[in-house]
Amino acid sequence: LYAADAADGVVRAAEHYNDSQPVNLGSSHEISIRELTETIARLTGFQGQIVWDTTKPNGQPRRKLDVSRAKALFDFEAQTGFEEGLRQTIAWYQKERAKAKQPELALAA
Repeated sequence: LYAADAADGVVRAAEHYNDSQPVNLGSSHEISIRELTETIARLTGFQGQIVWDTTKPNGQPRRKLDVSRAKALFDFEAQTGFEEGLRQTIAWYQKERAKAKQPELALAA
C-alpha cells in the first residue's frame, strides 16, 4: 500500500468509522514474494543474483488482503497501483539518501 493511500485510509477511518472490529487497509492486488522481489530488483536496477534459501521454513508465499470492509464502511480504495507506488517510494528513498550523504555547509557569520 502506497503511503499516500495509507494516509487517506487512516483519515477516512478516523472520520467515518467508530467500531472495534479490525479493517484492512491495503490493495486487493495479490502479489507473490517472488514478484515483489523481482519488481524491486528491476525498478532499482539491481544486477546481482537473488538467492532463495530453500532450507529455511516456508513463509507466506503470497499476500492478498480482504479490503471489502474498508470499501463498505468508509469508501476506501487504494488509488495507486503496486508498481507505481513502488516506483514513487524508490524515487523518494533515493532522493533522501542522496541528501543524507551531502555534507552540511557551515555558513560564515
